Amino acid sequence: MTDGSAWRGNWRVRLYERVRERGFASLTAFAEARPAVPLHVLAEELGEDDIAGVQVLGGLLAEAEQTNRVTRFVRDVLVRLLSQNLPEGWPSVLDDQARFEVAKALAMWTSFTPETHKERVRRARAALRATPPPPGWRPLGPDDELLRMLLPDEEV
Repeated sequence: MTDGSAWRGNWRVRLYERVRERGFASLTAFAEARPAVPLHVLAEELGEDDIAGVQVLGGLLAEAEQTNRVTRFVRDVLVRLLSQNLPEGWPSVLDDQARFEVAKALAMWTSFTPETHKERVRRARAALRATPPPPGWRPLGPDDELLRMLLPDEEV
């Protein structure tokens, strides 16, 4: 978490300078080299005090829109949120705490999803609730078989 300095100056320029300093041509390439790493951790890697997770999220979405890979971006965001909220994988028992963590990850996923994909995400969430993944399921990237089944690569 930053103290607000992430928003000082031209943060977009700063964000992409940091990505290039690390040898990546794009923010997407940087993120893909770190599959399942939560957004706030990616931000800390780029600048502990002056890059925010929401800035990384916005940059990744912008790049996904430019390359017509928004569905893959949406799956990737879920992977990162599940890694953050369910680090041991999908719970085997949905007690109150586990149910809360699942609900939090899925709610954040919906809120981070562009409007063009919200209905598809709502259907995917409903499918996950109706038929939960096996205990311990932890997708390691946006190309996870179950995720591709729930949210195939057809751009809307």
